[in-house]
Amino acid sequence: MTSDVRVRAAVDDEAMGAVLNRLRRAQGQLAGVIAMIEAGRDCTDVVTQLAAVSRALDRAGFKIVASGMRQCVEAVDGERAPLSEAELEKLFLALA
Repeated sequence: MTSDVRVRAAVDDEAMGAVLNRLRRAQGQLAGVIAMIEAGRDCTDVVTQLAAVSRALDRAGFKIVASGMRQCVEAVDGERAPLSEAELEKLFLALA
């Protein structure tokens, strides 16, 4: 089983779409950071944009984990309504 198959098994299609959008956005931001460095832009501007790339990557990872956590919560806890994926993602981000 490839890693792509494992990720798809743990994350539903809607969450995967959101993850891919975030990764594409981060890819564009990173290309912008590289262009800024090549153009000799101010380090403050470069670091600000680099931090934005880092946050985008973190959020993509959190989305994958939150989606997988939702499946675990639904399977283990039958006494209350399962948390939504957005609620789980918010909860996980609070821990980061």
